[in-house]
Amino acid sequence: MAVSFPNLAAIFDHGYDTIIDVRSPDEFAEDHVPGAINLPVLSNEERAVVGTIYVQDSPFKARKVGAALVAKNAADHIAGPLADHDGGWKPLVYCWRGGQRSGSFTGILQQIGWRADVVDGGYQSYRKLVHAALYSNPLAHRFILLDGNTGSAKTALLARLQDRGIQVIDLEGLANHRGSLLGEMPGGQPHQKGFESALAAALAAADPRLPIVVEAESSKIGQIVLPPQLWSRMKEAPRIEISAPIEARTAFLLDAYADATEQADQDPTALQAKLDLLRHRRGNTIVETWLEHLKSGDMAALATALMTDHYDPAYAQSRKRGADKIRHVVKARSLDTAGQECAADEIAQLIKTMSV
Repeated sequence: MAVSFPNLAAIFDHGYDTIIDVRSPDEFAEDHVPGAINLPVLSNEERAVVGTIYVQDSPFKARKVGAALVAKNAADHIAGPLADHDGGWKPLVYCWRGGQRSGSFTGILQQIGWRADVVDGGYQSYRKLVHAALYSNPLAHRFILLDGNTGSAKTALLARLQDRGIQVIDLEGLANHRGSLLGEMPGGQPHQKGFESALAAALAAADPRLPIVVEAESSKIGQIVLPPQLWSRMKEAPRIEISAPIEARTAFLLDAYADATEQADQDPTALQAKLDLLRHRRGNTIVETWLEHLKSGDMAALATALMTDHYDPAYAQSRKRGADKIRHVVKARSLDTAGQECAADEIAQLIKTMSV
């Protein structure tokens, strides 16, 4: 049976035991329904071959070759990852358009006796719902921004606020990027569509009666672009600013950016290339000082210099545009575990008293 979903909440709360994406691994990597598993009935290479036959030879031959490959790959999945499911298993299957790939695989599962259904319209119908939720339908949510200079533990504080029952969305976590020059994280960033799926799921799960705390960001996090509607709401949202001494911020950064520090030790030329990009903004003298710290391996001095010479001035400039939105300033003496806990307690209490 082909199942239609009227909105994202319905597809996220689909009620099936497993949701299966039978598209190729490349298609799945770009984006997929959150929580879906990938059981491709055509590999990347097989899909390309079938497509070439369809264009250069005939649609009939392409369907015949494709059907043989689908049957073979379906058999491998049934004998492999699906082998332990009992007769009551109820999967939901989708492909690109809800056509031949998902229809064929679902038919085989049904013949076995499993209660399999297929998504009407496939991934494309899901993608339309995501796009509408982020770009067309008005956002029903209100936001509070957690603001502060680089190194003020904003992302870490989001997690502690969530532990205290505050609604949060970690945009940098969804984008897998720390939102700065040295913000790259292991694994790289998701595709834009993948980020949007994760964001739409987070918004759908949030209670619109309560504010959502997000970190103050620019309109881009690495290569990920925030949807204009969300960015507009963020610019107008009230802010809580975190203030901490430079020494505390340096200590926090060295811990939070341990992976970047280790990478710099192994390949200092990569970090040097990034720092060189800032010569036109900060001048040769300042950048050469940074490079001396890098060369000597003094990462604490480098972190401090980057904040005082680059990040803090940039933040001060951007803060002028949102200074009237700052409702409270939380002063953290330290940003170690105890310091973060104290700051999170204070922020949580402030949020409960704020009108948004």
